[in-house]
Amino acid sequence: MKMSNTFKLGLLIFGLGFIGILTLLTMEMSIPPSVLEKTGRSLTLREFKLIALINPTVLLLIMVVIGTLTYKRVGLPIPIFEKLVYKESKNIDYRSLVVYGVKGGIATGLFLVFFSFYSSKYITLEIDYFTPNILNRLFYGGVTEEVLLRFGVMSLFIWLLSLLFKSKPNWIYWAGILLAGLLFGLGHLPVVFNAMADPSLAVILYIVFGNMVGGSIFGWLYWKKGLESAMIAHAFAHVIMLSLGAG
Repeated sequence: MKMSNTFKLGLLIFGLGFIGILTLLTMEMSIPPSVLEKTGRSLTLREFKLIALINPTVLLLIMVVIGTLTYKRVGLPIPIFEKLVYKESKNIDYRSLVVYGVKGGIATGLFLVFFSFYSSKYITLEIDYFTPNILNRLFYGGVTEEVLLRFGVMSLFIWLLSLLFKSKPNWIYWAGILLAGLLFGLGHLPVVFNAMADPSLAVILYIVFGNMVGGSIFGWLYWKKGLESAMIAHAFAHVIMLSLGAG
């Protein structure tokens, strides 16, 4: 039975996102006491890592299905992925896609470095149970999170809003960008709550706002240049942060 191009597209994007998830197995981590209390039994680190893959894999599958069904309906571009699957001869401005991605990554990385430096005067954020490595940052952050939040969530929000208002003005795209950015920030809180018994409001706002700004830049790039440009920006932001000692 011949696979449809839509299925191939979804499979390609899911495969790339799943590679990012698999890099979590290489992350240096220990099991938070709160997790051990909830399970009521001892877990080996290997068991904990394997269990930690379940939620993002299920979410990835759901978001790939949603994104595949909605992105084209609202005109969001994924030019390189489409060319790989559909074998179309249309020209892609690779230079613009990459340049904007790198610039977006530099802007995001520098903002987060300075925001972290400024905020460190007022808050203490220590998360000792998880230490992401370069593979996690480039592939899980740069690829998997973009599939989840931009290709899945942002595409869905924009599509739902376009159905509700029966049009696609620019503000609908901005609403989708900001809502996905907010969820991107909120999505980082479970790690904080597992690592800190009682995080302050300042810590929560720091996590949500910092990631929301980055997510909004990536969302704009998805809208204007393509999902691939957003992935480049997200990965490059981590490179900048690591280079400047704020990873």
